[in-house]
Amino acid sequence: MSLSLDQLNQANRADFTALLDGIYEHSPWVAEAAWTKRPFRSLAHLKRALTEAVREAGLEAQLGLIRAHPELAGKAAMAGTLTAESTNEQSRAGLTHCTPEEFAKLQQLNADYKTRFSWPFILAVRGPRGLGLTRQEIIATFERRLQHPPDVERAECLRQIDRIAEIRLNDKFGFVPTLGNQVWDWAEQLARHSEPEYAQRGELTVTYLTEAHQACSRELVAWMRECGFDKVEVDAVGNVVGRYHAAVPGARSLLTGSHFDTVRNGGKYDGRLGIFVPMACVQALHAQGRRLPYGIEVVGFSEEEGQRYKATFLGSGALIGQFDPAWLDQRDADGVPMREAMARAGLRPENIPSVRRKADDYLGFVEVHIEQGPVLHELDLPLGVVTSINGGVRFVGEVIGLASHAGTTPMNRRRDAAVAVAELALYVERRAAADGDSVGTIGQLQVPNGSINVVPGRCRFSLDLRAPTNEQRDRLVADVLAELAALCERRGLGYTLEETMRASAAPSHPQWQARWEAAVDRLGLPIFRMPSGAGHDAMKLHELLPQAMLFLRGGNGGISHNPLETITNDDAQLCVEAFMHLLEDLAKDHA
Repeated sequence: MSLSLDQLNQANRADFTALLDGIYEHSPWVAEAAWTKRPFRSLAHLKRALTEAVREAGLEAQLGLIRAHPELAGKAAMAGTLTAESTNEQSRAGLTHCTPEEFAKLQQLNADYKTRFSWPFILAVRGPRGLGLTRQEIIATFERRLQHPPDVERAECLRQIDRIAEIRLNDKFGFVPTLGNQVWDWAEQLARHSEPEYAQRGELTVTYLTEAHQACSRELVAWMRECGFDKVEVDAVGNVVGRYHAAVPGARSLLTGSHFDTVRNGGKYDGRLGIFVPMACVQALHAQGRRLPYGIEVVGFSEEEGQRYKATFLGSGALIGQFDPAWLDQRDADGVPMREAMARAGLRPENIPSVRRKADDYLGFVEVHIEQGPVLHELDLPLGVVTSINGGVRFVGEVIGLASHAGTTPMNRRRDAAVAVAELALYVERRAAADGDSVGTIGQLQVPNGSINVVPGRCRFSLDLRAPTNEQRDRLVADVLAELAALCERRGLGYTLEETMRASAAPSHPQWQARWEAAVDRLGLPIFRMPSGAGHDAMKLHELLPQAMLFLRGGNGGISHNPLETITNDDAQLCVEAFMHLLEDLAKDHA
């Protein structure tokens, strides 16, 4: 018989702890601490309470929890003395059927890990989908995490323990994250399409209008039709557009979506998550035979990353009438003009003006996106509400000094261009940090014709400055440029600086941000507000419609634009449920 929230909410501390026996390995204190947080509004609320109990415990208690877990394919597994839960998990991952070589490898990794960290390696071997990692995946993760600093690895062990507990709780409650599984499976299937030179290395790369890109487009069209969208088409710039009609003809629509192109050797969820989540919602509505008082339009934007051509936000920009015809003459690395690439894909550039949307036809724009950063991951929060998409300015510049002999030029006589840029980088770090949520980066630093025994006479650099509002961004830019001028004057140097990009901040519309906050709260989760440091398609739609975004945490430190980018099926389920809550609340407002 499955466990229920009613049972837990009505139980005394001892019974509560007994009902959750086995969720945390040999550590009943976690359940005992979580008992005080009753009543639980949802399974997600219960999971969060247990996570908080671990987070709020002292270091010794946390280390005790980690050490209560067995080694993977260790002596306890071979002797058959694991708990029933651990036995099941290690068996499902195939760790009880290792080859001699795999077993020897795991034993060596266990020994090396224990020597480095003094606690056992912890991994939720049932993985992000709950079906089990392969032994090869387990070994690769083991090897990668051996390189972590101890504090980082300890925190990761605790997160893995929480993931193990989450899966065990699902089993006790008889809960299957069906919609989250669907989102996860779509992402996995779409990632089969990659450009040949990357595919042969097992890497994911899908750039605008390549064969892999068109294969993704066809897949999305087919899936949208299967979900029950009333109309699915590919527009003149290659966006995949699915429309689910309103209950009343002529009603306005909610616009949503994200991009399906990728950076080179990127991840499976960046952009694509924001297509799959609303698709899952439409699939659920169609299965129920339900229509809402408004339509739902989901757009898989054809291009956001600007990897093949220098035309970022091409797909979403076209919706607000910002497609630049000059882009058609741009050539890719192989010399193929965009105009020709479009023709090969069956697109008609002369029809691009028809892609433009009218604001009066829509209620607003919302976007779901993987966070692409470590904040939610480190806070152990599955969802975050975006307050603003940072505005940014980029520069490329060069500091000009005097190249001279490294051995004969006294330190007080040098005009060192590289040291000046290094000093600027330190200032950028301090100045951006002073705002709390501004960021600044010198990502490129090059000494032309540099030599080990020559004081650098020239130093080229890039400068990227971002902040949640244009005013905050502009103050940051003004201070950094003033510092550059001052330090060059002080050091007797010259400099050049060229602005290469300026993007306005896109603050979330208060009413739409509040809708996301209400949706998160209804899940029983804390509301966490955060800016987005990365750019998104919502930045473009912001110019036409009220917009707001919801972030989903990523695993592996929150890394994105990287093959290690990952999410769990349970987090994806929460994301779909939050989106459904937003749809329901919007329906009440427009009934």
